[in-house]
Amino acid sequence: MGAHVRVREGREGTTVVRRNRRAGVRGCDEDRRLGAAELGEDLGARATLVQFSSAFCAPCRATRRVLGEVAGMVPGVAHVEVDAEARLGLVRELGILSTPTVLVLDADGRVVRRAAGQPRKADVIAALGEAL
Repeated sequence: MGAHVRVREGREGTTVVRRNRRAGVRGCDEDRRLGAAELGEDLGARATLVQFSSAFCAPCRATRRVLGEVAGMVPGVAHVEVDAEARLGLVRELGILSTPTVLVLDADGRVVRRAAGQPRKADVIAALGEAL
């Protein structure tokens, strides 16, 4: 995957900002817990992969496949897909800025990892390790 380059003009001159296209997986500082009431589906017994998607998001389809495969490989892990357009209140509350965005929840529904963009299977498995 190549890098996306953006150029900004400022008073001091031109600034080049490079952004990697790969999904960024990071920890989550907040102690936010989500449950079936917020997500519309039951959580997994051990962990839950929550995917925020939108109708015209091509990477969302590939993300759905990857998360479904990982959830199928690990007992007690569920994959829940949330339509970001239909759940704007939750999207705003959680600070979801793009789709796909994936949250990894532990058994208690606490957000332990978060990724924006299409994640690689290995990244999902590694992030899931923190929740188990």
